Amino acid sequence: MTLIKSISGIRGTIGGIAGNGLTPIDIVKFTAAYGSWVVNKTNNKKIVLGRDARISGEMVNNLVIGTLQGLGIEVIDLGLSTTPTVEIAVPMEKAGGGIILTASHNPKQWNALKLLNEKGEFISDADGKEVLDIAEKSEFEFADVDALGKVTPNDTYLQKHIDVILDLPLVDVAAIKAANFKIAIDCVNSTGGIFVPALLKALGVETVYELYCEPNGHFPHNPEPLPENLTEIAKVVQSKNADLGIVVDPDVDRLCFVNEDGSMFGEEYTLVAVADYILKNTPGNSVSNLSSTRALRDVTEKSGGEYHASAVGEVNVVNKMKATNAIIGGEGNGGIIYPELHYGRDALVGIALFLTHLAQFGKPISVLRKSYPEYHISKNKITLTPEMDIDALMLKVQERYKDQPNTTIDGLKIEFDKQWVHLRRSNTEPIIRIYSEASTETVAENLASKIISDIKEILKLS
Repeated sequence: MTLIKSISGIRGTIGGIAGNGLTPIDIVKFTAAYGSWVVNKTNNKKIVLGRDARISGEMVNNLVIGTLQGLGIEVIDLGLSTTPTVEIAVPMEKAGGGIILTASHNPKQWNALKLLNEKGEFISDADGKEVLDIAEKSEFEFADVDALGKVTPNDTYLQKHIDVILDLPLVDVAAIKAANFKIAIDCVNSTGGIFVPALLKALGVETVYELYCEPNGHFPHNPEPLPENLTEIAKVVQSKNADLGIVVDPDVDRLCFVNEDGSMFGEEYTLVAVADYILKNTPGNSVSNLSSTRALRDVTEKSGGEYHASAVGEVNVVNKMKATNAIIGGEGNGGIIYPELHYGRDALVGIALFLTHLAQFGKPISVLRKSYPEYHISKNKITLTPEMDIDALMLKVQERYKDQPNTTIDGLKIEFDKQWVHLRRSNTEPIIRIYSEASTETVAENLASKIISDIKEILKLS
């Protein structure tokens, strides 16, 4: 059993011994800590709650609601929802924060408490440390019987989320409707099965082939939207002669597409395509993390904007976007952040913007994909002994490549013209993750192999 206490939330496997899994005791403890932090920081006794369709969701939801009530906090319970919907609801409800019960792309045995601030954005590193400190010291005081919090179920936010998307100037419903798209969708039996069909209907898409849209939490395949997990929707797209396939993860903050021939558009290119559309219509800057494709930089600079890279993690991307006034950003895992709506990864707004782009493009999705610079990312790792000084090792690698442009804001990223390699140490294991990108898969793999060879040589010399 696993319990991971991080600054961004509490994630773990259901069951086991308290402290070693996401047990009821752990759920109550960390909910109480977060609820206490919200009240202390904002003096606001209202929290928005929503969950994906995981099997454990109802159990966790009940514990969270009871704990928040016990603190005297009013709970706005959205029920089955999405991460971006809860993010939008927090400021709309003028709440002090929000909790999303989801382990994102993790398998069914996992669940998590994702924690938001009063803006509906993920809490900062400093705030997360405060919450963990409160939990560690059990510094929470519960309300007496006359001051218990109330619970208000609210199922209006599906429509509210759709409405604010339709109101965006760059979402062209008429163009999407006129394109008469036939679309297959895979919602992995989570809440995308509720939200994605409703959005597509609102966008005027009449032909939708639904795959795994029953929100029962029984994931039919690994829920991470990677090519190896999407073989079935690829077959549906081909057999139905669909124009494209749309895939979301369990909490609907990651998005990827399948081309009309069953090939993958590539989750790295979800952000590239949406950014291309945004930047052509509203010139500005873009941001992604250091491990995302260079193609975003290419399309940004082609539109006259500036590209900036952040450390890995949604909070870091958002902070860099605010610092650089970026009008589009996100992560290469299919996460779109469009500040015109809100500062959070949102597959629903991504769908609306992408379909507008594709409708106006007027050619098949595979042709759109070929219009972008071709890059391939190779993902590798090297395992080290636990006692090894990884920081010292990274410094030696940096010294070896000191004549190349490099950055150390998150591990070490070294650039070689239009190729790059990014080394990051794991927070949980004695390994270094090595991501590399080049114009072909072979060159990307060769680049990673060269760095791995250098690391082994340095270790021999140490």
